[in-house]
Amino acid sequence: MESHKLSVIMPCYNCGEYIYRNLHEMIRALNNLKVDYEIIVVDDGSNDNTFKEAKEVKDRRVRVFRYNDNKGKGYALKYGFSKVTGDFITFIDADLDIHPRQLKILIEYMDEHNADMVIGSKRHKESKVDYPLKRRVLSYFYHLFVKFLFGLNVKDTQSGFKLFRYDCAKTVLPKVLVKQFAFDLELLVVANKYGFKIVEAPIEIKQLFNGSSVGLKAIKNMFQDTLAIAYRYHIKKWYDEDHLNGV
Repeated sequence: MESHKLSVIMPCYNCGEYIYRNLHEMIRALNNLKVDYEIIVVDDGSNDNTFKEAKEVKDRRVRVFRYNDNKGKGYALKYGFSKVTGDFITFIDADLDIHPRQLKILIEYMDEHNADMVIGSKRHKESKVDYPLKRRVLSYFYHLFVKFLFGLNVKDTQSGFKLFRYDCAKTVLPKVLVKQFAFDLELLVVANKYGFKIVEAPIEIKQLFNGSSVGLKAIKNMFQDTLAIAYRYHIKKWYDEDHLNGV
């Protein structure tokens, strides 16, 4: 990837407390990768000082954008993609739960497997993740549910840590409608439908979820969004090329 450019999209909402520090940490990690890069920060309608703090980072490779209303992570990522100039695209959360140094593994997997999309999978056999039993069980059954609905053979459909080739992202992102709960799933469903090669890579996360539990509301929202994707996929044929082209 030495001769290519990496675009990092960082969506953020009310991250003023740590965005300045984390952007500098991101820059250090990307410099160590020895790749040409840019960081696209998208302030998703924060009501704190996120935008101001991000703008304090004086680096020509960091570009900061914002809009007034909070529209959800999915919208922020699609907005950020409209600003990229790189050949490869990655999404990284502003809290850096997954440290950007791990992009090295995703890049290696993309090269080794000639993949179109590489996702950092919590359920990869080589991953090192502090993953509570309840979430492991929910993740396993959700994986089976998704495989039944879409034939998607990906073990971790909720990973927000991804690396795309530009052409893959350009094809997939405009077709994604979900803005929040099942955004990551819809990305994978569409990419799989269009024949892009998806590979899972190991990741390391410490203190994942910080002991938090899974709320019933979150489960309900995820279930509803998943069924909505299935409805568009099987009934409306929303993702079919003829439909999207207005035929």
